[in-house]
Amino acid sequence: MTLANPAKFSDPAVTAKGEARAVVALTHLKTLWFNTGSLCNITCRNCYMDSSPKNDDLAYLSLAEADSYLDEIASGGLGVEEIAFTGGEPFMNRDLPAMLESALGRGFKVLVLSNAMKPMMQRADDLLDLHRRYGGKLAIRVSIDHHTPGKHEDVRGPDTWRPMLTGLKWLAENGFNMAVAGRTLWDEPEETARAGYRALFAAENIPVDADNAAALVLFPEMDVHVDVPEITVHCWNILGVKPEAMMCATSRMVLKRKGAASPTVVPCTLLPYDPAFELGRNLAGSATTVSLNHPHCAKFCVLGGASCSA
Repeated sequence: MTLANPAKFSDPAVTAKGEARAVVALTHLKTLWFNTGSLCNITCRNCYMDSSPKNDDLAYLSLAEADSYLDEIASGGLGVEEIAFTGGEPFMNRDLPAMLESALGRGFKVLVLSNAMKPMMQRADDLLDLHRRYGGKLAIRVSIDHHTPGKHEDVRGPDTWRPMLTGLKWLAENGFNMAVAGRTLWDEPEETARAGYRALFAAENIPVDADNAAALVLFPEMDVHVDVPEITVHCWNILGVKPEAMMCATSRMVLKRKGAASPTVVPCTLLPYDPAFELGRNLAGSATTVSLNHPHCAKFCVLGGASCSA
């Protein structure tokens, strides 16, 4: 990782100016994420996960591996409410339907992040069966990077708008619990962006409330090559932000590195590749304080006020 300012984010305890770095404690584990693998059917510009048809740095997670963490939740009485799946494109993992079934069957709410393209539609029968049995407990969040085809495809590549829209409309027509994730790449005022999505949803009969920040999530941009401030212990009061509002205060993510014998746990969805953020092999051991020693911590969570969880 080449930073805009190499002096920053080098010491987990102190900033480049020698100030105490902000940390976040796990208040309670509300959402457990599974990264199903880094492979994706498309390559997006500035993908948060660097996912692509060629990036297999994160291996496909298996049903047995996911179940071991669900078993730990039960045996440890951890109080997890939501199980969420990200990638890559989660529907490229053959075990995803079985993992969804396992989580839903244990009573969890389940969220899947998807581009709603061909890999999802290939699982249409599985999804319809899960929806029939579990209803709104299964939610699909579809990535629509902009409310216009041109800018969406500027990020996702040519011929990605129509397949996405087909999948989105299929979810709507079949009554799925659905949400949409957009990006703020174009310095567009939030009101303008939401108005654009509102018009799109109305035109395509998509039952997503564009004014609901949980139904239409607009994510801030992240780029390690752009200089961002480090977050110190004093920033909480200065910014009026609470550490318990950060994603890593209530979430953890399980992933498996290519060639690894077993999965590992990291604080959140945004830091899958940095070994400095590995918190061990099980959930119990991951209940530790997280140092905000990465540009994404500052840009996305503290300054951007964003969270990948529902």
